[in-house]
Amino acid sequence: MKVDVIKVRDKKLAKTPNLESYEKGYKNFSWDEVKKDLEFFKGGKFNAVHNAISRHARDELKNKVALYWIGEDWTERKFTFAEMERLSGQFASYLKDLGVDRGDRVFFFLPRVPEMYYGFLGTLKRGAVAGTLFSAFQEQALVDRIGSSNAKVLVTSKELLPRVEKVKKDLPNLEKIILSDDLEKILEQYDDEGEVREMELDDPAFMLYTSGSTGKPKGVVHKHEALLQEEMTAKYVLDLQPDDVYWCTADPGWVTGVAYGILGSWSLGASAVVYNGRFDAESWYKILQDWGVSVWYTAPTAIRLLQAAGDELPSKYDLSRVRHACSVGEPLNPEPIRWGWRVLKILFHDTWFQTETGAISIANFPAMDIKIGSMGKPVPGNVAAIVDDKGKELGPMIEGSLALKRGWPSMMKTIWRRPKKFDSYFEGKWFISGDRAYMDEDGYFWFVGRDDDVIKTSGERVGPYEVESALIEHEAVIEAGVIGKPDEVRGQIIKAFVVLKPGVTPSEKLKEELSVYVKKHLAGHAYPREIEFVDRLPKTRSGKIVRRMLRAKELGLELGDTSTLADE
Repeated sequence: MKVDVIKVRDKKLAKTPNLESYEKGYKNFSWDEVKKDLEFFKGGKFNAVHNAISRHARDELKNKVALYWIGEDWTERKFTFAEMERLSGQFASYLKDLGVDRGDRVFFFLPRVPEMYYGFLGTLKRGAVAGTLFSAFQEQALVDRIGSSNAKVLVTSKELLPRVEKVKKDLPNLEKIILSDDLEKILEQYDDEGEVREMELDDPAFMLYTSGSTGKPKGVVHKHEALLQEEMTAKYVLDLQPDDVYWCTADPGWVTGVAYGILGSWSLGASAVVYNGRFDAESWYKILQDWGVSVWYTAPTAIRLLQAAGDELPSKYDLSRVRHACSVGEPLNPEPIRWGWRVLKILFHDTWFQTETGAISIANFPAMDIKIGSMGKPVPGNVAAIVDDKGKELGPMIEGSLALKRGWPSMMKTIWRRPKKFDSYFEGKWFISGDRAYMDEDGYFWFVGRDDDVIKTSGERVGPYEVESALIEHEAVIEAGVIGKPDEVRGQIIKAFVVLKPGVTPSEKLKEELSVYVKKHLAGHAYPREIEFVDRLPKTRSGKIVRRMLRAKELGLELGDTSTLADE
């Protein structure tokens, strides 16, 4: 396989990177050195928010803009570090009055509005656990997450409230619903900056629900210690420097939006741009230009959509301030990288991590040759390897499971109330990611595919079980099997194979009806864009749907082992 390489000398770096030499940085790395960049309380106590916001609000950065917020209607607001400290502190005080204490779960079901950001910070100040949800989630998705977490408080908006009210009866532990529309007025009665609780490094800070190939979504809990790796990687991978204007396009409902849209970037004192609008190529170019974005963290789907908008459009905008750009969420295939380098004069550096890893684990660094299409190399402080089913390391150019040596700071603390599920991620000293990959002779890692059936569509993880369950709730459906199908723009699209109830007539109208039905029940990104009616689904003798068979037939691949299939 021919591999295109962009040499570091050809990047014409605008600034000397924070990590000038990957090899030296990796070899000489120490987590103790990282700790020196952070502030601890007496006795080694810690709070992620103290480092992300509070300390800056008391030094020379207090009047620096922390958040440039842009509404969908192009309304603009600015918040300094001092203002974010005040608002988050007031929210923490409000939570105290509501009886929220250490370890209680406070969930946010909001779009990318300012209340989402200072509310999240205030929750961690209080010592509670913050949970974030995509605003696109529908009723069942809310029950599966808010209900599972036993959240005590939910912050949502008047617009989204009807969805919550429909399922309130299924959320017996939810004591208080706060409307973001009223929040600033409520907080006016609090005149202090709130107490920053002194926590242990291992105390839980936030949790996110991620979909698997089977069963309900699982709650991945992260601890305050995760900030060590979030800040380090924001410094070395994203290369954030004091005068940067930074735009992370990820929603806080996704781990990237928390780790690099809130905590890691603000811990370094960067000014962040948040856009609460839908994707539109011209709008995105306008933001890059008008706000002078210098560091940009986005998703492959977005890059492909910009590419689809044509080569002429970006010439209307000045993108020269963008000195460093990274990608995350799914593998970034070579063509968008070549296009960005050729047309935008921007080189996208692919990065890899998961909800469970909590922070960037493998990356392409500014001061490193880029092998186009590669995941890059492990970040300092992480040990990555390719292992077999028994956790034995494999040599170069041999495909296996991508694994990380357990114990890095941002490794998930647990799976909420599912200790056996948490244990299932590990084989001896290795965290098994569920991704298939190989390592070349130069130490670069290359993504191959998923071990399980989780679908990555437009950067979002969708569990087939959730989509299948929603389809089956429709009165016309008896069974459904769901797979991810490769798509040039979205990475994957969802395709459903549907068995109809006897007497139901297949039609294009019914396909459209089923897609809309799923969209209303789950989320706007979690519906099948393709539906095929079938007489039966391939199953094991135990009755489990064999999605790999569906995928193989769809893509014209070998069927593989069929010995466990039920007799037809």
